Amino acid sequence: MALKEAPLPAPQRTPRPPAPNRPSGMQRKDAWWIQPLLTALVLGGFAIYATWRTFENAHYRFGPYLSPFYSPEIVTGWKVFGWTISPALFILPFPLFFRATCYYYRKAYYRAFFWDPPACGVSEVASRRGYSGEREFPFVLQNLHRYAFYFAVIILGILWWDALLAFDFHGKIGLGVGSLIFLANVVLLSLYTFGCHAWRHLSGGCMNCFSCSGAAKTRHSLWERVTHLNENHALWAWLSLFSVVLTDLYVRGLATGAIHDIRIF
Repeated sequence: MALKEAPLPAPQRTPRPPAPNRPSGMQRKDAWWIQPLLTALVLGGFAIYATWRTFENAHYRFGPYLSPFYSPEIVTGWKVFGWTISPALFILPFPLFFRATCYYYRKAYYRAFFWDPPACGVSEVASRRGYSGEREFPFVLQNLHRYAFYFAVIILGILWWDALLAFDFHGKIGLGVGSLIFLANVVLLSLYTFGCHAWRHLSGGCMNCFSCSGAAKTRHSLWERVTHLNENHALWAWLSLFSVVLTDLYVRGLATGAIHDIRIF
């Protein structure tokens, strides 16, 4: 008598969990809004501080220390309706335009102020009909970033000279706390400037072969070093922003007598 095989049990399907109740286009449950909020507060605070210091037009020089907001030192004496035009108005637009068109800062303030989109995995607040990206005014000016880089390098060279002068006390080499602050500031600014995407492109862009000549190999070596800096471009962007403000605050504090410079030797 033949034995009959018992039928296999039907496969059990695991029920899917109910879909979370989230707004349309939302894929995140964490506090994603903290980062754009902090970005907006920091950049907004910097804009307010820089505007105030520009129009204050005072307390930017103490001994060998010159505030980076007013470097190079320009004395115009021009007046409009009895108000002396601040020399910072002729200086700050160049480094500020370099930062405003920076690829990292563009992402940061697009998210923080325009919410376009506010974060990864988060939809835009509203549909933007007719949005043309960076092909129309004023966003088409973002394409001038590579040219703003050249002016930023010139300003950086001047700030390096100011950092060297920060060690000159009445013709003698010395070291104060301000000297170290100026040196740290210009180093961070250099890391930010030469970690820029524009400099990375100038270093190794528009080449089909990195090993075809000695010059090509040299450019490839430079491109690799710039790429290492570029990997931390966001870090250098924030640290250099804070260092510029700290340096200016330090000089202002000395000029107003609120603090005193500690001379190490």
